[in-house]
Amino acid sequence: MAEDGLLLAVDIGNTEVKLGVFDGSELRGTWRLETDSQRTADEYAATLCVLFARDGLDLAGLGGVVVGSSVPRVQETFAEIARRYAGREALVVSGLTPGVRIAIENPREAGPDRVSNATAARALYGSPAIVVDFGTATNFDVVSPDGDYIGGAIAPGVEVAAEALFRRGARLFNVALTAPERAIGRNTIGALQSGIVFGYVGLVEGVIARIRAELGVRAPTIATGGLAELIAGQTAAVDHVAPNLTLVGLRLIYEMNDSPPASPGT
Repeated sequence: MAEDGLLLAVDIGNTEVKLGVFDGSELRGTWRLETDSQRTADEYAATLCVLFARDGLDLAGLGGVVVGSSVPRVQETFAEIARRYAGREALVVSGLTPGVRIAIENPREAGPDRVSNATAARALYGSPAIVVDFGTATNFDVVSPDGDYIGGAIAPGVEVAAEALFRRGARLFNVALTAPERAIGRNTIGALQSGIVFGYVGLVEGVIARIRAELGVRAPTIATGGLAELIAGQTAAVDHVAPNLTLVGLRLIYEMNDSPPASPGT
């Protein structure tokens, strides 16, 4: 990481932007913002300045910015924030970023969140490893025994699937995504919670079992993302919960690369 300041890691998902500021390997603070492609760099920066100030941080004092994004337009917005407010060129992570070990058919298809998760899992838990990221999609990312990211699986996210069910079921309604006491629901709320939560537990267990069988070893599984603790708490197939795994991966990838230079004129 740059020696003259802090590192801002930005994980831009389809629903949320998760941000973390690192001082070396220490995570000083994290924040979540809504992903909104209509917001300008100035609007996002104004929010960041307020959030940073509460924790004694300064957007202008950053030594580096690293961005992983599933939303190109918002990616450009944060790259602009890095240039204009921090005086830095952001490192934008992709499957072609130097130092990232990708072994899939087309590395260009590797999502930055998946690459970051695999990088962090390898560094923190060794190889092989499986990451289950509970976001808009439920991603399964696999690190081979040799330490390469070799692909995985993508399923609809828990909340996406639940929202589709509520929307299309005329007599169904939104329920809190919490684990019920029993699989046999005694009312509509209990039945929905059982089907959604335990249904996804079964999905996770089934996919992990198939991945482990193909790897030929019981690779440790790390859960991350918004609903990681909910699902992981219902199954022995998940070994670790790491809420900030993607941010850590972004930091590690930044450290693998030469620090991007300051923007011209700063």
